[in-house]
Amino acid sequence: MATSSVSIDERTEQGFAPAVTPGSLVLAVAIPLLFLHVHYQPGFDVHVGSATATAYLSDFAVLAVVLVALWSGIRDGFAPLARGRWLWLAIGLFFVWAFFEVGYGRARTSGYPWTTHGVSAAKFAEYALLAPALPLLIRRARDLVLPLWSLVLWCTFATLVGVLQFFDVRIFLWALAWNREASFLGDSDFAALAGATLLAGIVALAVPGLRLGRLVAIAGTVSGAIGVVLAGSLASILGLFLALVAYAIVLVVRGDVSPARLAAVGAIGLVVAAGAAAIRGNDLRSFGRFLGADVGQHQTQQRHVQTYAHHTLLAWLGFQIWKGHPLLGVGWRGDEDPVNFVPYLAAAHRRFPGESPLSFPSSAPDRRYGIQNIWIEALADLGVVGFALWLGTFAVAVWLSATTAVRLGPATAFIGLGWTLLVVGLFLAQDFVAGIPLDAVTWLGLGLAGTLPAAKAASVPA
Repeated sequence: MATSSVSIDERTEQGFAPAVTPGSLVLAVAIPLLFLHVHYQPGFDVHVGSATATAYLSDFAVLAVVLVALWSGIRDGFAPLARGRWLWLAIGLFFVWAFFEVGYGRARTSGYPWTTHGVSAAKFAEYALLAPALPLLIRRARDLVLPLWSLVLWCTFATLVGVLQFFDVRIFLWALAWNREASFLGDSDFAALAGATLLAGIVALAVPGLRLGRLVAIAGTVSGAIGVVLAGSLASILGLFLALVAYAIVLVVRGDVSPARLAAVGAIGLVVAAGAAAIRGNDLRSFGRFLGADVGQHQTQQRHVQTYAHHTLLAWLGFQIWKGHPLLGVGWRGDEDPVNFVPYLAAAHRRFPGESPLSFPSSAPDRRYGIQNIWIEALADLGVVGFALWLGTFAVAVWLSATTAVRLGPATAFIGLGWTLLVVGLFLAQDFVAGIPLDAVTWLGLGLAGTLPAAKAASVPA
């Protein structure tokens, strides 16, 4: 029987076995906490003026990752940050503008709850520290394997919970049987975890030369695909489509195209998209009727909130807020404040006469829906300047990870590119909400985009 001539040490360096370092270990332990709904986490309140911030286990997981990264930098140097310096600059400029907008919102209207929104901005920035932490923790290619194992195993558990919920086992965040499920995360956050895991599995399966292990390749692809279907987020399907197209382009440019691999990945994408569309069939049919109606004329008023029609209504309101304040917006998270959306409600009722009254925001605390689309919210809250900085952050990450993937092909670049584009889609149905699993995917993805393991770094100048 033939035996492999590759030594154990060589197999480890190629990624067959994970490196257990303080950096890889803290990331692996943090992942389950970052991808868990706060309902299942202990926490305590911290009062900041009139606002209350709650510290959860996930916040301490972020703190642990950042502190270990800082310790790694002090011990081994901060040189790994050089590769992503333009990305860190883009992220920094965005948050400078976000905190400026908190002050601007307070100066603009006396009713702006600046302490509450300031805490929100600070917690959003807290999660952003994950991005520059990753290059300091993943210094070698095999440092990535243990965190990916943790991600795959946690997603497999989340997907198993989702399957049980689908068959009417009432556990965790159970909603309705035979419908989209939330597992123990929430709908969009389950989609974020599953989509990230699916992309890691696809990278392990389809990209030649990467050695991420069979667990990541097979379990990641299977559990991620089933999880994306069960989560039923069509925004995640768009993000996955963008990521898979980007992968195809990178592989074509690299000359690593395998028709069989591309066909397999395409088939996975089609099956996942079809499954998610099927599980959201009722919502899609309702939205089809909404689009087919002349919303400028009287319709039979809906009794219930229709998901996609509701998103359309809120997006329309967001555009009206931005048109009234195009340059600077209305302040961080200001779209939720009645003083900013109430002036447009009468026009919204005329524009969408058939929608349920519950679809429209109001001054009631449980009806301040926000815009629920981060790209439009960036325009409305932060103006064209803030929108450009937010969009620019993702553009820099995509450019950096794509060029690194083309020239060198490390797993960090492929996964960073995929996760960045995944959240571009997911943010079509999410606000600037701090401290949720979608934030973790966002900043981990951006961090991987700026990470180049040392084994590869020598062949490319910083």
